[in-house]
Amino acid sequence: MSFKLSERSQINLRGVHPDVVKVVTAAIELTRVDFGVIEGVRSLEDQKANVAAGRSQTMASKHLAQEDGYGHAVDLMAYVGGKGCWELNVYDDVADAIAAAARVKKVPIRWGCAWHISDIRDWGGSMEEAMNDYIDLRRSQGRRPFLDGPHFELQDPLA
Repeated sequence: MSFKLSERSQINLRGVHPDVVKVVTAAIELTRVDFGVIEGVRSLEDQKANVAAGRSQTMASKHLAQEDGYGHAVDLMAYVGGKGCWELNVYDDVADAIAAAARVKKVPIRWGCAWHISDIRDWGGSMEEAMNDYIDLRRSQGRRPFLDGPHFELQDPLA
């Protein structure tokens, strides 16, 4: 099944780094789960509110305009049966499509459920396995995992 980005998703990609846009645009054609872009560039005020509410853990968000003037992150919404879905298992399917598109487009991407992997193109298994590996790592450190399934961000290739 082939999906397309809605007009709203395309609007939400305005100001996002062209490499991230290339990956998202390619992924929508590869995915088994429909998705849309619910947020790209974020204002400083919105980021402060997200940190205060616990939806984000940093003021150094890649949703904020970076030195090159672009936002380097997107949040995606999965759609199942035409309705928005927040179930985490659906997002690892979306992440599989993002990883495949990132490989094709040669763009380094990090996923918000596998923070320990700086570039998901390098992961040898499924994104579900990457997420579970991250959860196991955090628990082994006595730390709670921060799972942000909808979040994908451009990585500095030198990071």
